[in-house]
Amino acid sequence: MQQFIFTFFNAEVAGRYWPDILRGMGVTVLLSLAVIAAGLLLGLLLAVLRATGQRAVGLAVVAFADIMRSLPPLILIIVLFFAFPYIDLSMSSFTATWLALSLVLAAYAEESIWAGILALPQGQREAARSTGLSWTQTMLWVVLPQALRMAVPPLTNRVISITKNTALGSVVALSEILNTAQAASSNAGNPTPLMLGAAAYLVIFIPVVLFARWLETRWRWKR
Repeated sequence: MQQFIFTFFNAEVAGRYWPDILRGMGVTVLLSLAVIAAGLLLGLLLAVLRATGQRAVGLAVVAFADIMRSLPPLILIIVLFFAFPYIDLSMSSFTATWLALSLVLAAYAEESIWAGILALPQGQREAARSTGLSWTQTMLWVVLPQALRMAVPPLTNRVISITKNTALGSVVALSEILNTAQAASSNAGNPTPLMLGAAAYLVIFIPVVLFARWLETRWRWKR
């Protein structure tokens, strides 16, 4: 037991490297918030565009969603960071990770919101239009509030899953929690920084999971 504690919970090593892990936490939190904001907004926009009924637009949205949901996020990050400079589109590791994860989240968000839109009876839209509301007003005040409420349960779990993929940014040297912890462990010759990294993920994501659980309960669709 003493050897186990010395190896994985070394107080000296933890005291030396916890400021680095704390900085990595800041990067992870900032990246996660940026991914959530961009991914959900883009997904909402795509769902609304698909709802316009224009065939070409709908096919483009479906193709985007299917491709983004099929590709591993790691491949997207690598392509954006390493391949795009060849076409004069260089980006930082933060930007590449943010863009890749945002696109993936947008694809899942679009499908969840679109499923909510389809679940609504067509009569609601027809009734709203018969009162004089325009298509935009009908979507904004009648359709989307109900569709978003139905999309919350599946979407919250997907948000958590994708934001945890911020750890993939370590592949392109993003100084988030995992990359910082791995570098610290190599320098120290001790895995204690990885344990600090695991604790940092728990500190960040357990409140997110609890909030998602509360949100699912609060916004549960009642027929």
